[in-house]
Amino acid sequence: MNQIALITGYIGPGSAWFLMIVIAIVSFIVQWRFKSKFKQYSEIGLLSGLSGAEVAEKMLRDNGIYDVQVISVEGQLTDHYNPETKTVNLSPDVFYSRSVAAAAVAAHECGHAVQHARSYAWLSLRTSLVPVINVASTLTQWTLFLGLMLLFFTHNPFVLAIGVAALALVTLFSFITLPVEFDASRRALAWLNNNYTIMQTREEHEQAKDALWWAAMTYVVAALSALATLMYYASFLLNRRN
Repeated sequence: MNQIALITGYIGPGSAWFLMIVIAIVSFIVQWRFKSKFKQYSEIGLLSGLSGAEVAEKMLRDNGIYDVQVISVEGQLTDHYNPETKTVNLSPDVFYSRSVAAAAVAAHECGHAVQHARSYAWLSLRTSLVPVINVASTLTQWTLFLGLMLLFFTHNPFVLAIGVAALALVTLFSFITLPVEFDASRRALAWLNNNYTIMQTREEHEQAKDALWWAAMTYVVAALSALATLMYYASFLLNRRN
């Protein structure tokens, strides 16, 4: 019966709130673990002596990609691939560093560039949804709170329903992101495993794998957090007549 309750959404706001707290704690632990792993592997130099930027350039060339630029962007953990500008954007800690962590992150971001070049379906879907998600994210900022107030004081669920629908899109986007991130790491690790000039020992490869796994877990808990938040607000709509 508990499984049915979760699927249908007939779960009380109190239970959904408790679930949100649990996931928030797990998210904090995962984020802390990821940052500690990144710091640990950032202090381990690659035997090859290559920088993150050099690793990225080589991975792009090895995959026949010559129209993507590797650039440095400000901030920490701001690394990402931009399919619109075709740029692999690496933070200074990755771009200039000659560490295991830098090589892993650089290869991961290039994994997205390879996805783009190969027309990877999940990346294409995710990219096409970005404009819609930007609008949905803006809607959730004011419709959820206002909708709850209107539901409590006027019993009108319309505004809250709009907010929940927008939040559902944002949640869906979070889950669509998961295969994109896991596949980028898979491509990165496969390439690193076949390039002993980059990572010359099995230990370096295992460290890179560990760093990318914890990075992926941050996306998993983010998706679960979005789902718990959706359940919380949806519970007010689904149980308003109980």
